[in-house]
Amino acid sequence: MMRFSNEKLNQVFLSWILTLILLIILMIIVGGLTRLTDSGLSITQWQLFSGILPPLNQADWIYYFNLYKEIPEYKLQNFSMSMNDFKIIFWWEWAHRFLGRIIGLAALLPLIYFSFKVEIKKLLDLYLVFLLICFQGFMGWYMVSSGLVDRVDVSHYRLSAHLLTAFIILSCLVWSFLNFKYNSNKNFFFNKTDTISTKILIILAFLQIVLGAFVSGLDAGKIYQTWPLMNNSYFPNDINFKDYKEFLNFEDRSLVQFIHRNVAYIILFLIIYIGYFIKKTNKIYLYKAYFYLLAFIFLQIFLGVLALITDLNIIVASMHQISSIILIILTINFYYKSIN
Repeated sequence: MMRFSNEKLNQVFLSWILTLILLIILMIIVGGLTRLTDSGLSITQWQLFSGILPPLNQADWIYYFNLYKEIPEYKLQNFSMSMNDFKIIFWWEWAHRFLGRIIGLAALLPLIYFSFKVEIKKLLDLYLVFLLICFQGFMGWYMVSSGLVDRVDVSHYRLSAHLLTAFIILSCLVWSFLNFKYNSNKNFFFNKTDTISTKILIILAFLQIVLGAFVSGLDAGKIYQTWPLMNNSYFPNDINFKDYKEFLNFEDRSLVQFIHRNVAYIILFLIIYIGYFIKKTNKIYLYKAYFYLLAFIFLQIFLGVLALITDLNIIVASMHQISSIILIILTINFYYKSIN
């Protein structure tokens, strides 16, 4: 995305994109805490406009609590929950939805403004981002609705799709930010990177986001809380494969955790290989971006292990997710700078 002729407009535009990036990061963090606190099903209705205001009196609180009492999570798991306990999980979900509305407005209103200032074709990427944000709102309700009937949690497949969409939005914004900052027009998909390994790294990073959502959605981190072995075995000993298809059984908590662990190792080995390659080819301009990326990969693995052995301590688990956000940004940044 090339810069505009008006320098003041450039500064405003760059500040807008950076604000959206920060809001998306905050949204992912709040969403993660909403999941970690099991708060996602506390609001059982999709109220796009009327849900903007939280309960304002005791009658409102009783109304929402009674709605919550009708779903399986309350009947089978939280039947002893008090009103005060309900308020805690309600506020997390309400904040998550309210922030989503803020992001929608923060994307739409400046986009309309800039549409009158510059050529529409220069904003096509941002229109796509706005459509993704709208789609993300739909995905959020689609995810929540899966937990309102016949189960006490949302579908981990829908959870992963919801999270993946958030990371795609974040990546699009970061790419637009980099293009605008460096007054360039690099294409994410069609470019001439020197090695396929960087593109594989991107794919594995997003795959790991999906697998992390599977682990979270299935509470797979609550089993095999040891490292480097899964109890006393490299491979979980509660899995007996009858054929290769069972290796794709993403309903199995042990298998999902095993795959999540090992994709992390693959990413680590790949980034070490990439480091060897850029050193061998003397690509000094990539050293700084690579160093930050490598450092955060080690940090991410460390926090993942720490989350396991601390029985998913909420602070450590949240830090693990925050680190994943930074890691994706650094991966996108490294990929961007590796394109000639």
